[in-house]
Amino acid sequence: MLMRISKLLVIVSLALPALYAQNDWPSYGHDPGGQRYSPLKQINATNVSKLVPAWSLQMRKEGVPFRLSQSIPLMVNGVLYLGWPYNHVAAIEPETGRILWKFTGNTKVRTTLGSMRSLAYFPGDRQTSPQILFGTEDGELYSLNARTGKLNPDFGNEGIVNLKTPEIMNGFTNFQYGITSAPFIYKNLAITGAHVVDETGSKGPAGDVRAWDVHTGKLVWTFHTVPRPGEMGHEVWLGDAWKKMSGANVWSFFSADAARGIIYLPLGSVNNDYYGVDRPGPNLFANSIVALDAETGRMKWYFQAVHHDLWDYDMPVPPMLFDVVRDGKRIPAVGAMTKNTLLFMFDRVTGEPVYPIEERPVPKGDVPGEWYSPTQPFPVKPPPLVRMSFKYPDDLAQVTPEHTAACRELLENAGGGRNRGPFTPYSAEGTLSMPDILGGATWSGGAFDPTLGYYIINTTDSGALGIIRQLDSDPNAPAESPRLFGRPAARVSARDGGPLSVKGWPCWAPPWGRLTAINVNTGDIAWQIPFGTMEGVPAGVKTGSSNLGGGPMTTAGGLTFIGAALDSMFRAFDTKTGEELWSVKTAEVAHANRISYMGKDGKQYIAIAAGSTFLTYRLP
Repeated sequence: MLMRISKLLVIVSLALPALYAQNDWPSYGHDPGGQRYSPLKQINATNVSKLVPAWSLQMRKEGVPFRLSQSIPLMVNGVLYLGWPYNHVAAIEPETGRILWKFTGNTKVRTTLGSMRSLAYFPGDRQTSPQILFGTEDGELYSLNARTGKLNPDFGNEGIVNLKTPEIMNGFTNFQYGITSAPFIYKNLAITGAHVVDETGSKGPAGDVRAWDVHTGKLVWTFHTVPRPGEMGHEVWLGDAWKKMSGANVWSFFSADAARGIIYLPLGSVNNDYYGVDRPGPNLFANSIVALDAETGRMKWYFQAVHHDLWDYDMPVPPMLFDVVRDGKRIPAVGAMTKNTLLFMFDRVTGEPVYPIEERPVPKGDVPGEWYSPTQPFPVKPPPLVRMSFKYPDDLAQVTPEHTAACRELLENAGGGRNRGPFTPYSAEGTLSMPDILGGATWSGGAFDPTLGYYIINTTDSGALGIIRQLDSDPNAPAESPRLFGRPAARVSARDGGPLSVKGWPCWAPPWGRLTAINVNTGDIAWQIPFGTMEGVPAGVKTGSSNLGGGPMTTAGGLTFIGAALDSMFRAFDTKTGEELWSVKTAEVAHANRISYMGKDGKQYIAIAAGSTFLTYRLP
């Protein structure tokens, strides 16, 4: 579903990386368009095999639950800024790892989930010195002096803004609301998304996107992701279903065309993830890419990639800006991807598709009272990057005879999975949905090589056997419980390592993980390889492995760096061919994205967070 609100004519087209310092990494995507491309080329295909460790930093905090770091550092003006779980932020000497200052914020959240995926840097102006901004799972927005690490007393309440305002919390004061990804800085605005809990019923805190003045912390604008009466898109909400609807949130990263003043929102699903009887209709603007005027929050255009989501197929992959050259014409484009790895490309100014998009019929479910969309959108190009269907027994894994036999028994007991193709909904009898809630693809996103026109991303083939059932009621459950007591909204699932896998190996045919390069100028796959290895797989069998998180980075040296895979290997590939050129074993899986920067010592560094350790590499 595409809607253009306005057209903006801009003559000048700039190559995104050219706008930023060659030696730095000033934002989580390197540039506002999120290409994750480093213009450095000291490290290249001829010498990458000589990389050695430079320095490391331990991020584990004693006395609290262990958390895998997903943090993407920033490098600005000779200083490395790193955030890690539990609201720790440090300024670090990038050549040695020496800590210049460290800030520790207050937090009540004690989970083992990742957070603090990155920080935001405001370069400063006449009114305010350079600042480091970040959000917390407690629902607070911090602003620190980038030079000292001290809270900015002019921002909010002594450096902190409370994001859990009444109009956002909708009366659900005991529900989770916070930020796991960095705010986006546009001029003097800090633009924030939200993290809300998915499976608490449909009502809860709003997923609205908001912009705050970086000088004062005052609210500047709000975009209602579930439109209110009189707003574009409200007409598709039936009755009062829109009221206090939770979800439709940006829990991943924003991207922007800074020259044109447009910010792109990758929105997730509305709640509950798998049961939508109380939210009939397509549910705008959930599962959409939305283009806003960054200064005002007014909508320019949108496209909904999943209608009435019943699979938790969020749009977590950060939108990426690049140019597409077709028939001699250069199109300023934005690429958007949901968890099911369908890559939609649009003219980022007008919202017109670069490649045609078709509405195709999809299976209908059997849950009483459910609203099922008869069609879902598919781009004609490129093809999906992961398995979206399963046919038993044709697609059964054949890795070893023992594994095949065990999987056959499991699937026979599950009716063969009862998968009827892409977008098969969960049902009362149980169905296999592919991919499952994890994807596919996720928040770590892809990278771009502007010289080749290649969009590169890691993906996981996943599946879940799920049923929709009524949960037993709990007479002691509060009216606003963060769990589903006695409400028909639950899903029982099995993913890798559960009933639909044996020895941790999925029961569908490999590859189970892939690394893919898409030529955006043709819409075709340039290369695709199994990515990662699985323990115990027979020699020579390339299965790939689960690799969610830890997306790639490309460089002008012709390299693609990526961790992510469950085998805890950090690898470098030839961007043009997909050939593996270098790898190193890390102590823990690298679920974070990596960056590259040039030190004052004249050395190019590659930096990555792997589990609880921050690692750097360089040439001797």
